[in-house]
Amino acid sequence: MDGSGSWDAIDWNQIEGHGVVLLNTREAGTLSVTNFRLLFVSQAKKCVIELGTIPLTTIEKLSDDVKLQPLPHLSDKSHPRELLQVIGKDMRIIVFAFVPKTKQKNEVFDALRRYTKPANLWDLYAFSCDPSTIKNDSEPKWRLLREYFRLFRKSLPQLRGAEEVSLSNDWWRLTRVNSSYSLCSTYPSELIVPRSISDEDLFQASTFRSGKRLPVISWCDAGSGAVLARSSQPMVGLMMNFRNNADEKLVCALSSRTTGDKGSPRKLYIIDARPRANALANGAKGGGSESSSNYPRSEVLFLGIQNIHTMRDSLSRLRDYVDAHGSISSNGTPSAVSVVGDRRNRGSTWGGGNLNSMTSFSSTLGEWLNHIQNILVGASWIAAQIAEEAAAVLVHCSDGWDRTTQLVALSCLLLDPYYRTFSGFQALVEKDWLAFGHPFAERMGVPTVAENGGSQYELLRQPSLGNLSSSPSRNALGPSGPSSNASAQSQTSNNSSPILLQWLDCISQLLRLYPCAFQFSSKFLVDFMDCVLSCRFGNFLCNSEREREQSGVTNSCRCMWSYLADLRASGGSFHEHYNPFYDPVKHNGALLPPAAALAPTLWPQFYLRWTCPIESQGGDLESQWHAMNKKYAEALKAKDIAELRAKDIKMKMESVKQDLQREKRASNTALVTAQSAQRENAAIKKAIESIGCTIKFSTSGNHEDRTEVLSCSLRRGTDVRDQGDENGDFSVSISAIEDSLVSEAPGDHFCESLCPFRTREGCRWPDAPCAQLGSQFVGLKANYDAFDRLSIQDCYFGPE
Repeated sequence: MDGSGSWDAIDWNQIEGHGVVLLNTREAGTLSVTNFRLLFVSQAKKCVIELGTIPLTTIEKLSDDVKLQPLPHLSDKSHPRELLQVIGKDMRIIVFAFVPKTKQKNEVFDALRRYTKPANLWDLYAFSCDPSTIKNDSEPKWRLLREYFRLFRKSLPQLRGAEEVSLSNDWWRLTRVNSSYSLCSTYPSELIVPRSISDEDLFQASTFRSGKRLPVISWCDAGSGAVLARSSQPMVGLMMNFRNNADEKLVCALSSRTTGDKGSPRKLYIIDARPRANALANGAKGGGSESSSNYPRSEVLFLGIQNIHTMRDSLSRLRDYVDAHGSISSNGTPSAVSVVGDRRNRGSTWGGGNLNSMTSFSSTLGEWLNHIQNILVGASWIAAQIAEEAAAVLVHCSDGWDRTTQLVALSCLLLDPYYRTFSGFQALVEKDWLAFGHPFAERMGVPTVAENGGSQYELLRQPSLGNLSSSPSRNALGPSGPSSNASAQSQTSNNSSPILLQWLDCISQLLRLYPCAFQFSSKFLVDFMDCVLSCRFGNFLCNSEREREQSGVTNSCRCMWSYLADLRASGGSFHEHYNPFYDPVKHNGALLPPAAALAPTLWPQFYLRWTCPIESQGGDLESQWHAMNKKYAEALKAKDIAELRAKDIKMKMESVKQDLQREKRASNTALVTAQSAQRENAAIKKAIESIGCTIKFSTSGNHEDRTEVLSCSLRRGTDVRDQGDENGDFSVSISAIEDSLVSEAPGDHFCESLCPFRTREGCRWPDAPCAQLGSQFVGLKANYDAFDRLSIQDCYFGPE
């Protein structure tokens, strides 16, 4: 997903390894470390290898103590290869083999160990861009406010100050009591609450919830009055007997009806996402769950979704097994060839006569898919109660920002078709994931601003441009920094978890069930997740809206939504992010999948793309359509090129045709002129022959004295042509001067005044007789010497 215009701040550190082998594909190349990613360039193909190129923040673990069984293609007992293993958060495990007895491996490993776990937020690549190039259409707060107005089925007025905006109806109202984040530091500045609840009630109710994350409305139906609310666990104490009147009033107000509505009270469901045992165990820390007896017309349900640590471990086991048994494996041998044993399963392989690995794979896969199914079933149940009963549902877990966010966001996606479009997906993520404080920094293992520190001014004073090695925070880590690295890793890795990935996995399952209900494709979800993990943009940095405001992310980093929109615009409606089967008319309401249909399968486009690239796309109709569409686009492009060539040839043919027509006209004109000249020549010849002469014209080279020589010969009869000299023809040489040189000749005067054949139109010779040509001596100069030698015989004259 290399977008144009986003690599202007790449810093090419002089940390390179030549002759490095990517063990997964056995490809040799050059390995480089930049301030954004680990880059592997093929030595043979001279291009970037995607598998061996990974953003620094996407790297989860590094290990230089990799022990694999000897491989035939790398067997060198005297100089064994030195290995470096890189484990990514995006399901890839890659191993690089370095030239032994060199410093290449240590330099790359030390650089990665420092740069993958930066100590400060501003050391991330997202802050390395030039602020003058950042163009943000609107502030996240305004986009959230626009979404609130949409939920109320109203239009956002064109106002400059958010404090001037008011929003309410018969059930709910918009409050800005948290504008300074004094009510709850991890909530957005604007909140939707029941209209009957005052701001003072909100402050009192917040003291009863973990992290002051009191119940507020995330989604509402302005037609039926149904609501979907979220919060954290109540602080009921070890004996589960603590109560709070303001909290009970607030929760009950979620299910209240309007004054004029005479129907029965609305049903209230309180959904605890945790297993019941976990909820009871939280009582030791003062937490717990609600009692339905304290909340009238309520029902409390537990969904049994595990915590972040269980999810992280489950994904790690799935990643290991997919890598070990893929067609491209980090041990350098595909699973179909049983040369190398599985280092993670005691030597068992597919072809080794042992099916323990098959059983283990089923267990590992089933564990992960069971987590996905629990989230899907819980969200589907919540959506069904809201859509069919117009009920009020309150969802929470322990802190109200992990499992709660998964369930609420997925339920909104099922309930509202707007969230199944590109713009709606953005609004949903910005509302339930970003504004309501999902701790992205902790879950991805990247730094954030200090709870008590860093104003925006202090942040901008830090070096955000230039070489990584010049950053004071980088240098503070030390050259190799095992202790400092361990401390930085301990602060972030313990709370990392694939919470967002699980939510996207659930959406991919719904895409499989309802291929016509979503405007976006599975490829869009994959690219979206990659953008989040790369920390290339500022949207998903920090843990809350307050922290992003404090760090100045909006004005200092590029926007991921603009990047994805530009990416789609570059490919038009045929871009791979578009779902070709999308039909908004077919699914214009809520999606309520039955429980029997919620049997998830492994999401191949994400989990198998590195280890089984062909299989990850083979059975997907979407991918097949895009492949066909790519061929169709190429055919259209070839057609356009052919049409342009045909048009160009046609224009050239028209030009040649016009040239031929001009040549034809010129030829016709020349032919007419020649015919006219021929007729004139024939007439002249006839006139000359009428006086018994033949004529030959020649022009002298002297321009000042140009004359035409007229040679005349008087023939005898043919019967005496062969006689001697005495009977030969006499010749007369006559010189005729050009008309331009004898303009005052007597003939001209005779023609103009005395010619009896002249008409009003002038001289009509040769079509009419000529008086001047009636005598052979008119206008001619005789050669009298020829006359002296002339002998006239009687045979010249015929009988009378």
